[in-house]
Parts: sequence; structure tokens; C-alpha cells
Amino acid sequence: MDLTALNNNLKPEEFQTRVKSAVFWRSGTQILAQIISWASTLAVIRILEPSDYGLFAMTSVVLVFLNFLNGYGFVSALIQSDKVESIRIRQAFGMLILLNAGLAATQFFVIAPLAATYYGEPVISDMLRWQSLIYLSTPFLILPEAMLSRNLDFKKPAIVNLTSAFIGAVVALGMAYGGYGVWTLVSAPIAIFWTRAIALIVATRFWVRPSFNFKGAGGMFGFGTAMLIAHGFWIIQSQGDIFIAGRAFDNHDLGLYAEALFLTQIFAAKFVPPLNEVAFPAYARLQNDRVALASGFLKAVRLIMLVSCPLYLGMAVTAQPLVDVVMGPKWTDAAPLVAILALAMPVMTLHILFAPALSALGLPNIVLRNAIFGAVLMPSVYLFAVQFGAEGLAWGWLVAFPILLTFTIYQARPHIGFTLRGLAESILPGLAAAAAMAAVVWSIDHMLIMQRWPDMPSVLRLALLAATGVCFYVAMMWLRARATFMEVVNLVVRRKPPEPDQNAPLKP
Repeated sequence: MDLTALNNNLKPEEFQTRVKSAVFWRSGTQILAQIISWASTLAVIRILEPSDYGLFAMTSVVLVFLNFLNGYGFVSALIQSDKVESIRIRQAFGMLILLNAGLAATQFFVIAPLAATYYGEPVISDMLRWQSLIYLSTPFLILPEAMLSRNLDFKKPAIVNLTSAFIGAVVALGMAYGGYGVWTLVSAPIAIFWTRAIALIVATRFWVRPSFNFKGAGGMFGFGTAMLIAHGFWIIQSQGDIFIAGRAFDNHDLGLYAEALFLTQIFAAKFVPPLNEVAFPAYARLQNDRVALASGFLKAVRLIMLVSCPLYLGMAVTAQPLVDVVMGPKWTDAAPLVAILALAMPVMTLHILFAPALSALGLPNIVLRNAIFGAVLMPSVYLFAVQFGAEGLAWGWLVAFPILLTFTIYQARPHIGFTLRGLAESILPGLAAAAAMAAVVWSIDHMLIMQRWPDMPSVLRLALLAATGVCFYVAMMWLRARATFMEVVNLVVRRKPPEPDQNAPLKP
């Protein structure tokens, strides 16, 4: 396969056909792979103990922190180039091999024993040493996949991702049922990464000899290093709670907290980024028309908050049956954490929406300042909140994220051009309707179900509460804001971007 080939030479009709094929394979197989992954994840959660997930959370902090140094930024610089020469591919391959071999060696010999000492858990050292195998697969994984993406060839990686998801699910379920405990969580990702790496090499015939002569590769280093800085501060912000709690909590409580966080962040982590791609397709084109940009931003905020607010507030008021049904009875103590964290997630979702607009305006310095502020604020709050246990740490999210959002709004408003009134009017419809829905669901649960049918099965209780919430929210939106409701349908179901609202209050 010629990995240096470009789509620039394709005829328009051929390019359109390839784009349609890319969308089909990328979206369709991604959904199927996610179904396989989530099904196996939820099955394993019901088998393993919270303490297993506590141990895994401790090692995940190290993996996430080192993984952002794996060199993907260098590959991004290569892929965005107008022309890709064979020597640049060989240099990128050589960079990735050196970098990831260094990460693996550092984790194996240095970080593993230090982390075990910090957490007071000797098994952490063994886990991290085995997990260092993941880095060694990275050079053979991200480069061929990125080059295929450059040419809009998503069929091969889609099939590979499906295959690796299936193998990972088999390994995870087999080891979980076999009683291997926390080693299930160590082995399954290793199987997934190496399956993807080997399959991609075979499928793409990626027989490339790496070059360790990096003359002329300064552009890749510069772009990749710039990407690392902001992302590094984001890692500190997002992983600070687990790093701090890992030493303060026992494995059981840490596992409850980590998986409560996982459950509440599914929407923000898995669905908001694709919605961002749909909601902000014109940002780069509108960077010279701030009125249209601000209008489009406020419209996108309104629509995404109309989706996220009812989901999160509904999760907060149904936390107990939700946890019992999805995670199993052994996780019931995580329900109060889910309820608290869910209340913080609308704020987190709104915060995420600012980055694409700022990036489209060519303002990475503001994104970096926001990341630095978050990297200082969030761990500081966690250090205080951890004294009050897992629930205190969850409340820390509810305190810190509004402060971080306020700072982000202060930084972004002059550049995007919206007014505080316009932003408030964009948030209020979804928040008010979701709050009313949550109040109705909570009342039915506490004043009717728990009083008259306290022994109702959790599945039936959750189904009844969810149906009530959905019907109430949809009816409210249909009667009070039908046009906006249809825009939500277009965004979520039809993936049609919103049109700018010409009547939105904008900055003069």
C-alpha cells in the first residue's frame, strides 16, 4: 500500500464516494464496537469487586499521564502536511519506536516501584510492568491507522477495531469468569492494543524500515510539542482526583468513586465530541464573521444543553436503581456518588464546548490558559475535599467546575463575541425543563414508589422513572418549544448542524 498517496488527485465524484464510504464504516462500525465494548465492560463490572477497580484506577493515572507522551502529536503533524514523503514516514516511525520504548522502560524500571510505594500496594508494581507492553504496540498501531485516515480509508481500521473489540471482550469475560480479578483489567487492554497493531500491519502491509536520522523533521517536533503542553495540563486536571484519592482511600472506596465517575462521564466523553463535530462545522469558516460565529455558538450551546441537562439530572434522581441495574448490587454504595457527580456534569459539558470555537479562532493560548488554571484549581480542591471521603471528593467536582467554567467564559467571551445574557438564555431552556422533569421524577419516586411499593424490583423502578421523565420532558419541549425540539432531533438523530440564530443577543 502506498501510504504517501493523497486524496488531492481524486476526481470530485470519486472523493464524494470515498467520503460516503468513510462515514459508513467510521460511524457504523464504531457503534457496533462500542456496543461490544460496553456489553463486556458492564458484564465484567458485575463480576469483579470494587477493590479490583480501585487498584486499576491507581495504575490508570500512570497510563493516562505517560500515554499522552506516546508521540501521537508528531503523527498528527505528519498527517496534516500537504505532502507526505517516504522519509518522513520512516522518521515518524523511528520517533515513535524510540519514544514508546523509552516510556515502557521508564514505567517498567522506575515508575512501577515508585507508584507501588506511593499507593502502599505492592501489586501495583507488577501491574504497571505488564501494562508497559501497551506502549510497545503504539508505533505499529497509530502510524498505519493515521495514514489510512489521511486517505479516508476507514474500512480496514473499522474491521480491525471490531476484531480487537471482540477479542478484548472474550479475554475480559474469560478471565473475569475464571477468577483472575484485577488481572482481567490488565490483560484485556493489552490484548486489544496488540490485536489492533498486528492486524493493522497485516491489513495495510505496513512494511516500513524506521529511520533514526531526524534531519529535517523539526516541523513534526514543533507541532507535536505544542500539542503536548496543553494536553499535559488537562491530564493533571482530569487525573488529579484519582492520584490524590489513591493514597487516601482504601481500594474498595476508590473503586466505587472511579466507576461512579466512569458512569457519569460516559455522555461527556463519548457523545459530546461527535456532537461538537456536528454542531461546529462552520467555525473555521466563520472566524472572520464574529456575529455569525457567536450566533452559531449560542445555538449549539442551547441544543447540546437541551440534550445533556435532562440526561444528567435524570441520572441524579434515578441514581440508586440505575446503579443497581447497570452495575449490580455490590455497587449500590456508588449511587450517592453518581447522584452528586451527575449534577456537576452539565457544567463540565458546557466547559467542553468552548475549546472547538477557540481553536477555530486560532487562539490556542486561551485554551492553554484554561488548562493551566484547571490544573491548579482542580487538584487544590481535591486536596481539601478528600478529607471528607468519596462523597466529599464528588462534591469537589460540584464546587470546582463552576469556577473553572466562569474563568473559561471570562477568557472566551471577548473573542467569540457573545454576551452573558445571550449565554444564559441559551442555557436556561434545557436547564429549566430538565429541573422540572427531575422534580417530577423525584416526587414520583419518593412520594409514590418508595412509599407504596418499597420492594419494587430495581429494573421496573428504573424503567418507570425513566419513562416518566422522557415523556414529561418531550411533552414539555413539544408544547413550549417545538422548533427547538426539532433542532435537537436534527442534531442527535440526523446529525444536521444548527443554523445560526440571527436574533441571539450578541456583543456589540
